[in-house]
Amino acid sequence: MRIETVVVGPLEVNCYIIWDAETKEGAVIDPGAEGKRIIRILEVEGITPLYIINTHGHVDHIGANKDLKEAFPEAKLIIHPKDIPLLENAMNSFIAPMVGAKPSPEPDETFEEGDTVKFGSVELKVIHTPGHTPGSVCLYNEEKGIMFTGDTLFAGSVGRVDLPMAEPEKLIPSIKEKILIYPDDTVILPGHGPESTIGQEKRYNPFLRGSIILF
Repeated sequence: MRIETVVVGPLEVNCYIIWDAETKEGAVIDPGAEGKRIIRILEVEGITPLYIINTHGHVDHIGANKDLKEAFPEAKLIIHPKDIPLLENAMNSFIAPMVGAKPSPEPDETFEEGDTVKFGSVELKVIHTPGHTPGSVCLYNEEKGIMFTGDTLFAGSVGRVDLPMAEPEKLIPSIKEKILIYPDDTVILPGHGPESTIGQEKRYNPFLRGSIILF
């Protein structure tokens, strides 16, 4: 499995391009902006994206869905069903013009807790982690010990819960019960900012140590 991180848009979203080095089948996680740039990388690397995956429906993470679908119409756009309302209304966000977002196509598929997204030899397990949004998900690759955490868990922080449709009471339980149960050396690749590990977040993340109250 190969991974390229592409930091896109003024909110510096981590868009991840993942692919099987042999088959060149891949997926794009959270194409939030700069669609032409993402497409160019895919073309240069010779990657065929089978999936466009949204970890959640906020506009800064879905703003280039349209560009990707137009360039790769066979790629399946996939999101958790509980975030479809956010996806459909993303352009109503006041930051939509700032991030250069375009209206997203409807999802081709949805996924649920425990589902697996497969392309080439790569498998991503879907972990439903409500809180930041009702349909937020993380994606775990057991082979490499990597988890894409979207805006649920960051290095030293957690996702905001003061936005429309957030579920503040669910965020910390989601993290503790569904993410922190994985091995400490699991690398987390978040939707913004640097990577970390589950062990580091257990030890040092103030939101998980009880020193900061979310609500």
